[in-house]
Amino acid sequence: MKRMLITGTSGFLGSRIIEFYRDRYEICAPSHRDMDITDQEQVWEVFHDFKPDMVIHSAAISDVGMCEREPERSGKINVDGSRNIAMASGEFHVKCLFCSSDQVYFGSQVQGPHREDEKVIPRNVYGREKALAEAECLRVNPECVLLRLSWMYDTRTLKEEEHGDFFRTLASRLRTTDILSYPVNDVRGITDVGEVVRNFENCTELEGGIYNFGSPNDRNTYETVSAMFEELGWDTARLKRDEESFGSAPRDISMDQKKLNACGIAFPSTLESLVENMHGLLF
Repeated sequence: MKRMLITGTSGFLGSRIIEFYRDRYEICAPSHRDMDITDQEQVWEVFHDFKPDMVIHSAAISDVGMCEREPERSGKINVDGSRNIAMASGEFHVKCLFCSSDQVYFGSQVQGPHREDEKVIPRNVYGREKALAEAECLRVNPECVLLRLSWMYDTRTLKEEEHGDFFRTLASRLRTTDILSYPVNDVRGITDVGEVVRNFENCTELEGGIYNFGSPNDRNTYETVSAMFEELGWDTARLKRDEESFGSAPRDISMDQKKLNACGIAFPSTLESLVENMHGLLF
């Protein structure tokens, strides 16, 4: 059985990676106490002792607000920690998948869908840290596969303390009579985390570099939900256009999937997955 090292396993994505692969790989999922990714020596020791065949690096401070408030702390984890994982992966000849973010495109003056070869000038600290981490990982290990993930959701909750997400919040509000308000100035992919996790294994043969990795979507969030309602035959009258959010700086961080598709990896569209998952949940 091959060996997989996973970082960030207490988080939303990492916990689901373990759940999916635990019967297919021998897994090492070190806690922060067992491996502080900002400590290069600790990282090297874990790699040396476990000898992984594959690494999925999902550990990060992804709270955008926290990154703004504590950039020194988040930078050590998001940039320095990622560099340490990439460096160790190169030294031990291990395939490394690094979970980056569509937030690197936030601030782009180019209209989406965005391509991996675009110059990125992220507007927020988190996006800048992810962009810098990408550059650092490729510098120390050109074989790193850097996956720009979009906004993810699940249809189920694994832990009681887990935060809500787009899908589960929408599903719970459907059981009320609330008016549902969604922004018209925000365009981005919204991806079933299960699709992300399943496709990780397909990335082991990818050449080092950056790949957009998530469901394509060219609709704003209001249009996305409205289209889902129409597909399911629901009344769209309870939907409201939110004109204020991102109104002063409209956001389009949708991603072009052509590079990934050319490698034989494809995600269903945001609308396709939402319709399928919502129908399966409620009917």
